[in-house]
Amino acid sequence: MQVTVFSFQTIEAPTEALFKEQGSRFLAFAFPVGSESDIKTHLTMLRKKYFDATHHCYAWMLGPEKSKYRANDDGEPNHSAGDPILGQIKAHNLTNVLLVVVRYFGGTKLGVGGLVQAYKAASAAALANAKIISCDVTSSFTIQYDYAATPLVMNLVKEFDLKIQKQYFTDKGVMEITISIRKKEDLIKRLELLKALGSEIHFEEMA
Repeated sequence: MQVTVFSFQTIEAPTEALFKEQGSRFLAFAFPVGSESDIKTHLTMLRKKYFDATHHCYAWMLGPEKSKYRANDDGEPNHSAGDPILGQIKAHNLTNVLLVVVRYFGGTKLGVGGLVQAYKAASAAALANAKIISCDVTSSFTIQYDYAATPLVMNLVKEFDLKIQKQYFTDKGVMEITISIRKKEDLIKRLELLKALGSEIHFEEMA
């Protein structure tokens, strides 16, 4: 049985930290992200900025259910970098987060155990500088209505705390809105009631 997730934790803004171990420097960066496209953009930026680094290791997690994630060792021994970075995302109960640790080799090999601890410490330091926030999971709807129903629609916006993403007017008014899924079923029931009572309000959940 699938459990509905109503909210999730992520970070409010990008942060960074520096960790040093036996001459090696580990530059850690944490980013809030919403898609794999966002992740690619940040990785590309860091690779260009720190083009002379030895490794760009990273991990990310996406989605309220935390079902999409990846860890990358970027040439370090298997599971010595990406996994401990991902472990910090999990330990802080976060999602929609990208953590990147850029390493400049200092001449002394740390061994697998040393690498695991270094990447873990660098990641933890970046997250320690972050403000962790809670976000509601939302659904998106399109609402189309006759102009006579405008007061009813605006009352719904206020009562259900709808976030208007787009609004335009042709022969009818059209709104694209998002709503916390905690309130989704109540909104659908209200819209169906208004329609049954004769209001020209049509709605459709967006994919």
